[in-house]
Amino acid sequence: MSKETLSINTNVEGQFKLACPGDCRAATWHRPLASADVSGSEPSWDYHYGCSYQIVQCQGCHSISYRTTSWNSEDVFHDEDAPGLVAVITTELYPRRIEGRAKLREIRHLPTNVTRIYEETISALANEQPVLAGIGIRALVETICKDKQASGRTLEGQIDDLVVKATLTADGAEILHSLRIMGNAAAHEVRPLDEDDLVVALDVVDNLLMAVYILPAMSKRLPRRRDLNSDIT
Repeated sequence: MSKETLSINTNVEGQFKLACPGDCRAATWHRPLASADVSGSEPSWDYHYGCSYQIVQCQGCHSISYRTTSWNSEDVFHDEDAPGLVAVITTELYPRRIEGRAKLREIRHLPTNVTRIYEETISALANEQPVLAGIGIRALVETICKDKQASGRTLEGQIDDLVVKATLTADGAEILHSLRIMGNAAAHEVRPLDEDDLVVALDVVDNLLMAVYILPAMSKRLPRRRDLNSDIT
């Protein structure tokens, strides 16, 4: 007959490094705020397991997230520095996150459709879904072209039209073409893209969204040159 025990601890000691889900954009020290620990066994076939469910807080930006660690007696390996078999510890974090990156801080300046696709693309990458992340990057390019009313029968032509409209520089268009090609591989060939390439692509997308939407919106808060000149005179 299986046996299981549960213990709840609201005074957990210790700290550990995790990728921060907030503004730190790096691995930071986290402190557990509370923990519920479950352990059990199945004596009939000598099976044992354990799982810890923790609410944790980043000690940098103080963002709060959720962490689970689990092990079982079937998933083990030999460790040269320890006697006998050692259990493999599996760690999962919620929300999922990518070390070194966070969403744009001024995301409120993006159009609704762009925001939705942008957030879903980041979520797909964080959840290790490279095909969907690649498709999301292409969808972002398409949505930007549509929002800016780019002309052209193909996405390639629409990107070039953004240069004609002075929405993009020629260098910016080349970046969009690169992202378009990456997205085509995911969408048409169902090819999972390399995670490092996807992270770089999202960094490029961040800079593009900053240039096309966020910086123009933020610049409206600044005083105009005409107003500054009138103050001086």
